Amino acid sequence: MNSEHSDEHLETLLGDILEVYGYDFTGYSRASLKRRIVRLYQLDHFVSFAEYRYKIRTEPGYFKRFLEEVTINVTEMFRDPSFYKTLRTEILPKLGTYPFIRVWVAGCSTGEEAYSIAIFLKELNLLHKSLIYATDINSAVLENAAQAMIPLSKIKLYTENYIAAGGSEQFSDYYAANYSLGKLKDELKSKIIFSTHNLVTDNSFNEFQLILCRNVIIYFDRPLQNTVFELFDNSLEKRGYLALGTKETLDFSSISKNYERLKGEKIWRKIH
Repeated sequence: MNSEHSDEHLETLLGDILEVYGYDFTGYSRASLKRRIVRLYQLDHFVSFAEYRYKIRTEPGYFKRFLEEVTINVTEMFRDPSFYKTLRTEILPKLGTYPFIRVWVAGCSTGEEAYSIAIFLKELNLLHKSLIYATDINSAVLENAAQAMIPLSKIKLYTENYIAAGGSEQFSDYYAANYSLGKLKDELKSKIIFSTHNLVTDNSFNEFQLILCRNVIIYFDRPLQNTVFELFDNSLEKRGYLALGTKETLDFSSISKNYERLKGEKIWRKIH
C-alpha cells in the first residue's frame, strides 16, 4: 500500500467491508484507521493491495484478525484516577438511591473499566443490586474480558491507580495470582454481561443510569459522533450520567442542550 494510492485503497477496503460483512467504518477518523490498516498490511507481509483486499473479502477468519487490529482500544484499570474518584464519591452514591443500578460500558475492550466499576460498587455495598453491560464491536477482546484475567506485570500500575482513585480496601483482595496472571474474583464477573454491540449500526437495548464510553468516539467523525450520542441519549434515564474520555466532549452535539456538565471531569448529567 504505497502512500500515493493508500487513500483510494482505504476507501475501497471500507466499501468492501460494509458490503461483505456489514461493518460500517466510513465514519471513523481516517488518519487513525489508515495507520492501523497499513500497520497490519506490513505486519502480515502482503506484497500488493489486491492480495490484502482479496484475503479480507474472502476469508472471514482473516477479517476477524483485521477487526481485532483495527478496533483495539488500549485500556487499564482505574485509568484517570481522578475520574474514578468522582465516580466513587459523587455519582455511584447517588445511583445507590435507585432500587436497581444499570451501567453500560460501551467500547469496553478487554474489560478493565467494567471490573474497576464493579470493585467500587462492591466497596459502596451496591454491587448486589447492580448489573454492568460491557459491549464492544470486537468479539475477540470480549472473550479475553470474560476470562477476568489481568497480567501481573500491570498490578503495580493498577494498584497505584486504585489507591489514587480512592479505593478503600487492598487491591490484592480482588484477585488471586496464578503464574503470570491474576484472576479477578468471580463475584465481580458475576455482575457483568459481556456482549458484542456495534455503536454505529445497533440500536439501544436497555435503559441505564450511567453510560461510559471513554476514548472511543475520538476515532469517529462529527456526524458519526452525533449518531452515537443520540443512541446514548435514547439509552439513558433522565438524571442519568454520561462519561466520556479526556479528549472528548458533548459540546456542539445535537443532544448537548439536554445535558449539564459536572465540574472537573468529562461527565454530563441528563436534565431533559
